[in-house]
Amino acid sequence: MGLDYGSRTVGVAVSDALGITAQGVETITREEENKLRKTLRRIEELAVQYEVDRIVLGLPKNMNNSMGERVERCQEFKEMIERRTSLPVIFWDERLTTVAAERILIESGVRRENRKEVIDKVAAVLILQGYLDSLQENGTC
Repeated sequence: MGLDYGSRTVGVAVSDALGITAQGVETITREEENKLRKTLRRIEELAVQYEVDRIVLGLPKNMNNSMGERVERCQEFKEMIERRTSLPVIFWDERLTTVAAERILIESGVRRENRKEVIDKVAAVLILQGYLDSLQENGTC
């Protein structure tokens, strides 16, 4: 399972059984940034439904490779997911995934007002696909 964690949303993607391709599942939305109970419950439900054995969480590093405030929040979120699901959570560099997701949606003809609804899900797909591709390249999948 791949996750794109944002201040109000979490994009979710899962892979096929062979770990070759990533598909978007949904975007989990919350009213307030720090209200994560329902978000964590939904991630747990999806992990069970899709028989997930690990979670790949996008790590929002700065372009200069430094770690900012968002990384701290992401690390806290990682710990909450691990406690809730008992699954290993792997960080994956997510720099430029939202930009790439936006480009994909524009090229696919998705209207501007509809992009916001799906951009986090597409970013989650890109995060998970990057991880899956690295496993294929290293022969560990």
